[in-house]
Amino acid sequence: MNDLLQGAWIIPVLPFLAFVIIGLLLHRWPKVAAATSILAIGLALLYSILIAAEVFSSPPGQVFVESVRWLDMPGLRVDMGILIDPLSTVMLLVVTIVALLVQIYSLGYMEGDPGLASYFAYQSIFAGSMLGLVLSSNFGQVFVFWELVGLCSYLLIGFWFGRESAKEAAKKAFITNRVGDFGFLLGILLLAVLFGNLDYGTLADRLAGYQNLAILVPIAFLLFAGPVGKSAQFPLHVWLPDAMEGPTPVSALIHAATMVAAGVYLLARAFFIFSAVPQAMLLIAAVGGFTALFAATIALVQNDIKRILAYSTLSQLGYMVMAMGIGAMTAGMFHLMTHAFFKSLLFLGAGSVIHALDGEQDIWKMGQLAHKMPVTTWTFVIGALALAGIPPLSGFWSKDEILLGAYASGNMLLYALGSLVAFMTAFYMFRLIFVAFFGSESHGEHAHESKPVMTVPLLILAVLAVGAGFVGSPLMGNVFGHFITAPGVAHHEPSISIMVISSLLAIAGIALAWMIYQKQAISHENLRQRWAGIYQLLYHKYYIDELYARLIAVFIDGTARVLEWVDLRIVNGAVNGLAYLTGWTGRTLRYTEDGQVQTYALYLFAGVVVVLISALLAVYTALA
Repeated sequence: MNDLLQGAWIIPVLPFLAFVIIGLLLHRWPKVAAATSILAIGLALLYSILIAAEVFSSPPGQVFVESVRWLDMPGLRVDMGILIDPLSTVMLLVVTIVALLVQIYSLGYMEGDPGLASYFAYQSIFAGSMLGLVLSSNFGQVFVFWELVGLCSYLLIGFWFGRESAKEAAKKAFITNRVGDFGFLLGILLLAVLFGNLDYGTLADRLAGYQNLAILVPIAFLLFAGPVGKSAQFPLHVWLPDAMEGPTPVSALIHAATMVAAGVYLLARAFFIFSAVPQAMLLIAAVGGFTALFAATIALVQNDIKRILAYSTLSQLGYMVMAMGIGAMTAGMFHLMTHAFFKSLLFLGAGSVIHALDGEQDIWKMGQLAHKMPVTTWTFVIGALALAGIPPLSGFWSKDEILLGAYASGNMLLYALGSLVAFMTAFYMFRLIFVAFFGSESHGEHAHESKPVMTVPLLILAVLAVGAGFVGSPLMGNVFGHFITAPGVAHHEPSISIMVISSLLAIAGIALAWMIYQKQAISHENLRQRWAGIYQLLYHKYYIDELYARLIAVFIDGTARVLEWVDLRIVNGAVNGLAYLTGWTGRTLRYTEDGQVQTYALYLFAGVVVVLISALLAVYTALA
C-alpha cells in the first residue's frame, strides 16, 4: 500500500507536465494539445481510483503522510509533501472525474477556437494546481497552490480577452480573491509565529493539549477569510456571477465543482482549528446560512441561464459552509461531492444550449428546446431534480444531512432558513426549465442536439447525479460518513420527518413554478408588476455591486486623487523647484565663464585682494 501512496505525487505532476509540453511544443497543433491534456488528466484519474481502492479498503482513520523538508529555520519549519486520507481521496476523485469530463466536452464546445491549445494548457495547469492543493500536507503548501488556482481562474475567466466584459470579470475575480487571501495569509503567519510549524498533523497534536484557546480566535477568523473569498461567500461573493464571462466548460469545472469548493475543503481540513473556537463556528454558520438565502433570492428573477446557475452555486456553497459551522463537517463534504456532479452537469447542459443557440443565454429567448435537444433537456432535468433534493437523487441525501445537522444542533433559525432555501432552489431551477425547455414560445428554430463528444459527458454526469448520493444514504449504511469524519464532527440518525418535509417543500417549489411558467394559472407579468420594487431589488442583486462601485469611487478613487495632488503639488513641486534653482544657478554663473584672459585675471586679482584683506583683518584682530 505504501508504495502506491508514495507515488501519489505523480497525480498533480501529470497535468503540470501536460501544461509544460503544450506551452513549449504544441501550440501549432491544438488537437494534439487537447489529446495531451486529456491523456494526462485521464491517467491522474486512474491513479486516483487505485488510491481510492486502497484507502477505502483500509480501516477508517488511517492517514498517510510523506514529506520532505523545504524550509528549516529557528522557530519555523515548513515541509512539502502529500497527505492521503479519505477526505483528500474523495476530493481527488471529484476533481479528476469532473476535469476529465469537462475536457472531453470542451472538444466540442471549443471546436474551432483559435486559442484552443492555450485553453487546454490552462485547463491542465488548473487541474494540477487543484490536485496539488488537495494533496498538500500543510498550510504553507496549500497557500502556494491556493494562489495558483486563483491565477488559473483569472486566465480562464478572461480567456476571451477580446471582450471587455471578460477582461473586467477576470480582474474582478482576481482582486476580490486577493482580499480574502490576504486574511488567509495573515492567519497562516500567526500559526507559524505561535507554533513554528504549519503541518496539519503537528498542529492538531499541539492544539489537543493547548490551554490558551483564546489566541485561536483571531487565527480562525483570519483563516476563514480565505474560504470566504475562494468559495464566494458574502460579502466577497460578487466575483462569481461575473466569472460566467469565461467559456461555459470553465464555469462547470472551476466555478461549480472544484475551485469554489476549495474553501469548503479547507474548512474541513482545518476543522480541528475551527471546532476549537465557538465564535468562529458561529460566524461560519451565520455567513454560510445568510449566503445561501441571499443568493437563492437573487436567482429567483435572473434571466441569464448561466447567472441563474451561478447564484445557485453561491447558495449551495452557503449550505456547505453552514454545515461546517454547525459541526456537520461530514454533511458539508457529502454535499460538496454530490453538488460537484449535478452542478457541473447543469453548467455543461447550459453550455450545450448556448452552443446550439449561437451564444444566446437569455432563457426568455429560448423555449421548446425539449423536442430539439432531448438528451440535453432530460439530463438537465435530472441535474435540476438532484439540486432540488428530490428523492432518491444524490442531492436529496446530502441536502437532508445538512438540514438534519441544523435541526439536531438546536438552531431552528438555520433549519428554517435551509428549508426555505430548498423551496426556492426547486422553484428557480424549474422556472428555468419550464421557460427555456418547455416554454410556449420558440426562439431557437435552428437549435439542434449537440455532438456525442458533448452529450456523453452529460449522460455520465447524469448517472452520477442520480447514484452518487447512495454512498452516504442509510440504504448503504452511510459509508461516506463512516470514512469522512473527525473529532468534534456531529453525526445524527436519519430523520424521516425531515426527509418528508424537505421533499414536500421541493415538490411545492416545482409545482409553483409549473403553475406560473407552464400552466400560467398565475401571470408572472402581473406578479412582476405587483411586486416591482422587490423584483428590481432582486434583479439588481440588492445593488451590492453598485455599492462597491460607489465605495471604490469614494475611497479608492478619492485616495488616488489626494495622492495625485500630493504628487503634482508637493513631490513634483519640490523636484521642479530644485530643478529650477539648479538651472537659475547655472544661468547666473555662466556669466563668470566667458573665455577671456582679462576676465580671469580680474577674478585672480579680486581673489588676491580678498585674501590680503582677510589676512590684514586677522593680524589687526590679533594685535588688538
